[in-house]
Formats: sequence, C-alpha cells, structure tokens
Amino acid sequence: MDRIWRLTLAVLCLLIATPAFAQLSLVGEWAPRYHEDQVERVPGPELGDYAGLPINEGARLAADSWDASRLTLREHQCKVHNGPYILHGPIAFRIWEEKDLRTQQVIALRMYLNTYEQERTIWMDGRPHPPEYAPHTWQGFSTGKWEGDILTVYTTHLKQEWIRRNGVPNSEKSTMIEHFIRHGNIMTHLQQWTDPVYLAEPLWRSEDFVLNERSGGNWLWPCEYVDEILSRPHSDVPNYLPGKSPFDGDFAYRYGIPVDAAKGGPETTYPEYQQKLRTLPKPPKPSGGK
Repeated sequence: MDRIWRLTLAVLCLLIATPAFAQLSLVGEWAPRYHEDQVERVPGPELGDYAGLPINEGARLAADSWDASRLTLREHQCKVHNGPYILHGPIAFRIWEEKDLRTQQVIALRMYLNTYEQERTIWMDGRPHPPEYAPHTWQGFSTGKWEGDILTVYTTHLKQEWIRRNGVPNSEKSTMIEHFIRHGNIMTHLQQWTDPVYLAEPLWRSEDFVLNERSGGNWLWPCEYVDEILSRPHSDVPNYLPGKSPFDGDFAYRYGIPVDAAKGGPETTYPEYQQKLRTLPKPPKPSGGK
C-alpha cells in the first residue's frame, strides 16, 4: 500500500509540473523577408503614392503638403518609427521572455528592435491598459494573450508619426491589433491599424520573418544630429501649401495610374475597384503645382 501511495504522489507531482497547454515559443532573433511591399519598406515610397491605403481627405491633404526636406531638421533626423510602422520597414528584432522567478509564469515578452535601437514590452500578465491621459510613446502600451498557437497583441497610447514614409500621417489616437503566427522557423506578423483621425477604415498589413539560426549582424543604430542645411531660417519647417507641391501628380503620370487610384481611399483597397479602374482616364501630365 505504501508503494501505491508513493507512486500516486509521484504521478500527481508530474501532472502539476506539466503545463496544461504548451505554447509555441517566439524567443529568438528574427530577420525580415521583403517579398511583400519591398519598394515601400526598403528604399521608400514615392511622393504622391497613397495607393492601397484607406486614408481620408485629411490624411491626403497632410501628405500632399509634406516636404521630404523636413527630415533634415534636427528633431526629425533621428526620430524613431512608431509601433504600427516599424515592423514594416528595414528591421531585425530579438524576443525574450520575462518570467516570475517563483511561479515561472511569463510576465512579459520583451523585444529589442535594431532600427533606432528601440525596446518594446508586451505584457502577458493580464494587466489593464492605462487611461487615455497616460503618456503616449513610440511603441505604445501593449498587452498580449495566446489564442491557440497565435499570439494576439493589443496596443494603445501611440505617438503620432506616419502610416507611409512619404508624409501620410497617423494620429495619437491610433490603436493596433497584431497576430504573431509561427510555422517552424518562419513567423508571420499580421497587423490591423485603426486611426479615427486619418483612416476611413482599418489598414491591414503583413510581413514575414525568419529565425536566425546563428546570432550575429549589426544590432546598433548610431545616429548623430547635425545641421544639414545651414541657410535655413530659424524655426522654418519645410512644407508645401495645398495644391503647390511641385511633385503633385508625378507618381500617377510616371506609371500611368489613374489619379483617383494613386490618391488612395477605402474604395481602392477592394478587389471590386479593378472594374472601376478600367473606366478611369489616364492621368494628365502634371503641372508641377504651378
């Protein structure tokens, strides 16, 4: 009988020590694959290219008024990308787990992003999001939960930056839902970006990353502020008045894309828009905003 009790106790201890459900691990170093939206993500989009974005008139006006020379200002030279954008650009990142030493429960997933040397925390302990008046940051406040083998992350409290790297803005009211899906050494990142100020409908994006089998590469992003244009008047911010951009219409004309399609909008993101494209006129030669 004593032997039976010892065996029973051993089995119970084994069951207690074994997790009820083993999650996939996202721990490791991940490198990007650029087969999706390569031109937008690496060299950068052309001015006036808002195709495929469900933006509204406010976002379009802001983008049409944007001057790329703004990036020469000191406060913009080393400005980082925000959470919804950064994984869509040139980047590699590292993920590790932070665990409670007593319970071994995962408190958070930590991320280090080599672009601008940013850090991100995804809280996994069920804590609530802070109130609206809490400080907003570039990576925002993120909480995650496992849904089967998919990690779903909710992010609020984001700073204003851009949706596309040619002046299409986002607002500080942006929120993001992400899904991290791993299959072997491939991880797919699927994102839903919502912005009541500049997006007429949520924007969906996806990217793939590959697990680095060997650690290495450059994980630093040195950036130094300098005065790039010495003749610029103090406090001057480069911009174009509405309708005065010398690049207005260039993108549509260069690629033979109807102006309405190049300007984006929710209608242009649906497959049915292809029917309308056939009825739209070819773009006229731009006047250069003059």
